[in-house]
Amino acid sequence: MKKFHNLLHLSVFIIFVNNSAFLQKVDYSVSSNWAIQPNQKDSPISEFISDSSWIGTADVFYVYPTLFLDKSDTAWNISIDNEIQRKNILEKAVKFQASAWAESGRMFVPFYRQAHIRSYSNLKNGGTEALLLAYSDVKNAFLYYLENYNNGRPIILAGHSQGSTHLSLLLKDFFDGTPLKKQLVAAYIPGIGIDKSNFKDLKLMEKADEINGFVTWNTFKKKVNKEKFDLWYRGKLVVNPVTWDLSARVSREFHKGFLFWNGKMYKKSFSTNLIDGAIWITTPHFPFRTMAFAMSDYHLGDVNLFWEDIRLNSKIRLQKWSNTLGKN
Repeated sequence: MKKFHNLLHLSVFIIFVNNSAFLQKVDYSVSSNWAIQPNQKDSPISEFISDSSWIGTADVFYVYPTLFLDKSDTAWNISIDNEIQRKNILEKAVKFQASAWAESGRMFVPFYRQAHIRSYSNLKNGGTEALLLAYSDVKNAFLYYLENYNNGRPIILAGHSQGSTHLSLLLKDFFDGTPLKKQLVAAYIPGIGIDKSNFKDLKLMEKADEINGFVTWNTFKKKVNKEKFDLWYRGKLVVNPVTWDLSARVSREFHKGFLFWNGKMYKKSFSTNLIDGAIWITTPHFPFRTMAFAMSDYHLGDVNLFWEDIRLNSKIRLQKWSNTLGKN
């Protein structure tokens, strides 16, 4: 992650001058350029809302993970008009990730010209430019949100994987050492390695009710994928997303529940173990647990494995914000 940030800061000026694609901005005043906006008809997250008390008070800005995975596609970025991509965003990322924050505020989910998965392994050969183009969309969408919707409301940032990459840059550009930090309830940015020196002011939150900072984690099996772990996560920041602190081991009795692809919630499913820069969990207890044996790690489930834990924790932090900064 540090390597990526260094490349970004070194190349950003050259890229914007020499690549005309960066001059083509997405117009976020057009409602069709958003996957989710307030007052949207037939919202895919409406089924997850039974308590709307925070929706009138707070906002959630969610950025989806990498869904542009087709190895046969040579493009570096995917069009926001791609219908297959849009369907995947709504039926996978929004339904099984963004939904965890559905009751935490008005939901904002911009479509963006996402970078292909190969970008992360080819930073010097097109990857950095692709990720910067994707981030330029996320940044412009957030600017539009701030200028047209926010009005001083508390903000939760939420994402995963590539979405967390873009949110980490958004945190640096808008919240780190700025007055807007007071409006930041929390940033949930799992699925990437966050270096300890990444921010100058924003801190890793190590208590379940902390605010004005961020949390991050990366999920492995007990037999850790060592190559992936050493490349991306060793030595990085991490919290336990069941207790939201630095607990080394948490029994499965404390696990609140994960949302599986069949739409069912499975509680007390696994124990959680904190290691250097990541977590590993025991094989989940649920009817389809044999599927877990074929997976090399649980990166795909960084959010939905802790869906209920996230849902409840975001409300705890919102209440803390309301009791403190919200009254100032």
